[in-house]
Amino acid sequence: MVDNYFAIIKKPLVTENTFDLIEDQNKLVFIVDRRANKFQIKNAIEKLYKVRVVKVNTLINTEGTKKAFIKLHPDNSAADLAIELGIF
Repeated sequence: MVDNYFAIIKKPLVTENTFDLIEDQNKLVFIVDRRANKFQIKNAIEKLYKVRVVKVNTLINTEGTKKAFIKLHPDNSAADLAIELGIF
C-alpha cells in the first residue's frame, strides 16, 4: 500500500490528447504508482495541489504504467493547474 503522496503521483502526462482533455473536460492525466487505488490517487491530488477532485479513472497501458484521469471540480480549473505544473 502506498501512503506517500509524492510516491503515488509520479508525473503529469503531456500529449496532444491530454491538452484537449484539459481544455474541453477540465481533466488532467498523471502517471501514478501502479499499486495506488483511486481513493489514494484522489487524496494525493487534493493534498498536493489544493484542488477538489470529482472523479478518478485509471488504466494500465501496454507498457505497464498506470494512468490516472483526474476530473476536477468546476470551481477548479485544470488549465490553471496545468500552468502551475508547467504543462502549458
